[in-house]
Amino acid sequence: MLDTCFPFERTFDKLGTMATWSEFAHAAPALAAGVRSAFHQYGPGLGYLATIRPDGGPRLHPVSPIVTDDGLFCCLLDTPKRRDLDRDGRYALHAYPPEDSDDEACVRGQASRILDAAVVRRVAVLSRATPQVAWQLFALDIDMALLVRRPTGRGAAMAQVWHAPPSDGHGSRLQFTIRPG
Repeated sequence: MLDTCFPFERTFDKLGTMATWSEFAHAAPALAAGVRSAFHQYGPGLGYLATIRPDGGPRLHPVSPIVTDDGLFCCLLDTPKRRDLDRDGRYALHAYPPEDSDDEACVRGQASRILDAAVVRRVAVLSRATPQVAWQLFALDIDMALLVRRPTGRGAAMAQVWHAPPSDGHGSRLQFTIRPG
């Protein structure tokens, strides 16, 4: 039953190579701009971060992702979701839905903690993260990006899906799908 309702459920376990945000933006600039716009449609970045609990189940929490030309980042306090990423870096990040449409954007990939103090300071300034709080910075590398636009509301949809290049280096894949309403 679950496979019928969620046909992509098992792809989360099949992560291949990863791309940084800047590599993704270089490979698919229009898609990256659309995804970035979706995360920042209300000003600061807003999204839902899905991680994997120790028992294998999903954990979902709101976060404020930071998209820069250098990367996609997230500041996390010492919470279960941060411990999830430290243990198993797989994630999915979905933008908050817009108020006036059913458009959607998400990325999926592997998170890693950033230890470079210069990068942490630069992102902290951009995100106005307070240094008095014990947060850690994570870079969110991307395996897959998805943008769905529904120009007529809930009817027809155009989906763009990007996958990072395979490990053989033969280029990324960008796929467009139009679904009639």
